[in-house]
Formats: sequence, structure tokens, C-alpha cells
Amino acid sequence: MWDKKKITPHSLRHSYATHLIESGLDLLEVKRILGHRSILTTAKYTHLTSHTAENADKLINNLMNGFSIQWGNVK
Repeated sequence: MWDKKKITPHSLRHSYATHLIESGLDLLEVKRILGHRSILTTAKYTHLTSHTAENADKLINNLMNGFSIQWGNVK
């Protein structure tokens, strides 16, 4: 009926980190929660999902919308 997937403490930890990132938690905070010394170790636990990519686009657009650029007369 269903294919059984192997669930390990590592896979649960990996999923937890991914969900934290997707919900908007800062990678440095996830690093602290997981107890990693290096941010590179934390980055290995996360996946770039479509949800994460959409959030990144929204955050970047919100940041850029806060800037007002006006061009003067160019001679």
C-alpha cells in the first residue's frame, strides 16, 4: 500500500531545521538551537524548497521596496 520510509533521529533533526528555516527563523538562530559550532554544518541540515525560495523573493522585494531612488538631471 504505502512505501515505508526509514525515519531516523537524523532525518527528524534535518526536517526540523528545514521547517524552522521555512517558517522564517534566521539560520544563525537555527545554528544556535541545533548546537552547531559552524554555520556550514547547519546549512547542511536545510533544504532549499520552493517555500524557502518564495520567502526569499518576498523578503528581498520588501527590502527593495523600502528604497527610494530618484535620478537628477543628467548632463
